Amino acid sequence: MFNILTLNKIAKVGLDRLPSDKFTCADNHADPDGVILRSADMHGFELGGNLKAIARAGAGTNNIPVDACAEAGIVVFNTPGANANAVKELCLGALVLASRDVYGGMAWVQSLQGTEEVAKAVEKGKSNYVGPELKGKKIGVLGLGAIGAPVANAAYALDMEVYGYDPFMSAESAWKLSRAVKPAPSLNFLFSECDHVSLHIPSTPDNKAQLKEALAAAKPGLRIINMARGDLFSNDDILSALSDGRLARYVTDFPNEGMLGHKDIVCIPHLGASTPESEDNCAVMAADELQDYLVNGNIANSVNFPNVSMAREFPHRLCVAHKNVPNILNTLTSACGVNGINIENMQNKSKKDYAYTLLDSATPFDSDAVAKLEGIEGILRIRVL
Repeated sequence: MFNILTLNKIAKVGLDRLPSDKFTCADNHADPDGVILRSADMHGFELGGNLKAIARAGAGTNNIPVDACAEAGIVVFNTPGANANAVKELCLGALVLASRDVYGGMAWVQSLQGTEEVAKAVEKGKSNYVGPELKGKKIGVLGLGAIGAPVANAAYALDMEVYGYDPFMSAESAWKLSRAVKPAPSLNFLFSECDHVSLHIPSTPDNKAQLKEALAAAKPGLRIINMARGDLFSNDDILSALSDGRLARYVTDFPNEGMLGHKDIVCIPHLGASTPESEDNCAVMAADELQDYLVNGNIANSVNFPNVSMAREFPHRLCVAHKNVPNILNTLTSACGVNGINIENMQNKSKKDYAYTLLDSATPFDSDAVAKLEGIEGILRIRVL
């Protein structure tokens, strides 16, 4: 029986994917086998020796100590693409909010409460909230993954001239991207040539440094939509760009106290994935990833270990999380032979500093032999299934 700790409210349709004869899900397990969460902060969370996997029902994993988990052989999953449509739709709304001052106009209308002849007042004052149309404007989409590619396609459907930039675009995303989306030669091109820029990249030191440089050389009147990560820009850089006219409007799904009260900053209360469909999709995907790993040892959509999946053709399986260092695989397989373990099937893959190996056998694994494998330098964790 696997104990699963839920650190946030997880959609029932997802938890129902975990069979009750193999899993117990609760918010108070003291030493869980797995964790499912959304936005709960796990930095400072005690990573117990029994913890094998963490599944984030969402794309970002900044709230999880990913590196510490890797060193402990704990696989961290996310759910890329599960909330893509929800975020894409909000991006389209944000494009309108960035171009036309709908937000400011609506707030002004509410201030007219108690005024006689509101309709006349509206006709008189609406010119203060005029904004340009999207048709024919240039938009740069930074990051062409599960969310960025659909946003680029949708922007083209709105008759915008679309440029995309993503030096790490996957083949899968490329297949989904419209041929009408033009490749941008650089990140700086998006900021210096486009009227709008929509961000769909992770928060990393390199990304933040490059965005700071690009913003410094931005085309006057640029409008930025940030549905990616709140700390991609500093408050000071955004406020400075608004002050000197490089930015006309900044729409963000990640408000903070420094963003509030500015007429050209539109703060959305982190609603990107806040749809029932998205929450269901993320919960189902996270539960399926967790179950396949705990029951079968397969990994899909991990952020700290490689994706490895192998059909169960033999009854006994060894799952080995280890460092990606020279000769460790040879050492592991040689040790299996020396200790009487006959490998019938095997798969190994690496991801940066870490690797993962599945070994199948027709006969049970001897506990003493497994203990000797665990003593190999670079082995992080071994599970016997």
